[in-house]
Amino acid sequence: MRLTTKGRFAVTAMIDLALREHTGPVALAAISQRQQISLSYLEQLFGKLRRHELVESTRGPGGGYSLGRKSDEITVADIIVAVDEPIDATGCSGKENCHGDEHGRCMTHDLWSNLNQKMIEYLDSVNLKKLVDEQLAKGVSIEDQPVKRAISSQPVVKPIKVTAPNSVFALGNALTK
Repeated sequence: MRLTTKGRFAVTAMIDLALREHTGPVALAAISQRQQISLSYLEQLFGKLRRHELVESTRGPGGGYSLGRKSDEITVADIIVAVDEPIDATGCSGKENCHGDEHGRCMTHDLWSNLNQKMIEYLDSVNLKKLVDEQLAKGVSIEDQPVKRAISSQPVVKPIKVTAPNSVFALGNALTK
C-alpha cells in the first residue's frame, strides 16, 4: 500500500479537529496554519469527509467543522476510505489481472491481497480517540489561538458626523451666509 499525502493529511487534520472540538467548531484556516496544509486542499478533503458524515460544518461567523460522530467511533480506515485513498498493495488493484491481460493473477497476488486485508484490519482497529489520546500523552499543546478572519466578531462603530443644520433657525442662518 502506498499511502499518499491525501490520506496522511486527512488523518492529521482529523486529529487536529478532534483535539480542539471541545471549544466549538474549528475553522479550516486554523487547521491549515497549525498543520501547514493548504487551505484549498483541506477544503477538498473536508468536503469528502462531510459527505461521508465524519464531520459536520457550521456556517457563519464562529463557524467551522466538528466531528460527525464520537472520536471513538471514527477509525483511520473510515477517514482514508472517505477521501478516496485506495488501500491496495496488489499490482492489479484487486482485479486479478496482474499482467494486464487474460493471463490472470501473478504468483504474489495472494500475498499482496492478504497484506491488504491485514492493513484494513489494522487501520479499522485504530480510532481517532486513540490517536488524540496519544497526542495528549505526548504533551501536545492545544491552545487555540484565534485565526484572523475577514469578518470581525465585534461590530465597528463609527461616530456619525452631521454637517446639516440641526434647527430651522440654523438653516436660516446657513442660507443667509
